[in-house]
Amino acid sequence: MDDRTLIESARRGDRGAFEDLVRKYETKVYHLAFSFVRDAATAEDLAQDVFVKAYLHLSDFRFDSEFGTWLYRIAVNRVKDHLRKIGRRKEMSLNDVPEGRLASEDPSRVRDEAREEARRRTAVLQALGTLPPKYAVILNLRDVQGLPYEEIVRTLKISPGTVDSRLFRARRLLRKKMAPILKEGFGVEGGEA
Repeated sequence: MDDRTLIESARRGDRGAFEDLVRKYETKVYHLAFSFVRDAATAEDLAQDVFVKAYLHLSDFRFDSEFGTWLYRIAVNRVKDHLRKIGRRKEMSLNDVPEGRLASEDPSRVRDEAREEARRRTAVLQALGTLPPKYAVILNLRDVQGLPYEEIVRTLKISPGTVDSRLFRARRLLRKKMAPILKEGFGVEGGEA
């Protein structure tokens, strides 16, 4: 069933239809929340809050945008509220970072590469966590979640030009924050992230 049919059925009281919508979008909503809070339990709680709010306001959805865009907007706002409430982002530990792919036959080299990748990923996520929310959100939606510009425009209710300028500024800020970390921590010359 398509989203429109599921939404209309859910509006008529069919809980199974809404459960189908949840199953369809739960992974994306969870990953969006997790990319900011870096804690599985908190991300699950936030995702659950998003779906509860969506269910309670399903009658407000007017099909002006796709359901996923509307749901992402709810999720972004819920995560922003949570971050404002706690006052800062939770830092991620190295144990939370997946080691990535193991492409070498030399086990010690594989471990070293995996550790280096984990350190870089942690450094990027920590630097991302220090950006102002409007920049962190746009980087997350575009570079982490991979959303197309059109969906970011609809999700954040901003113009395409604003998406471009915020994305440009966010990437520049992230590079600036990463330059000393990369130069000192990883022995990389120059300021490219």
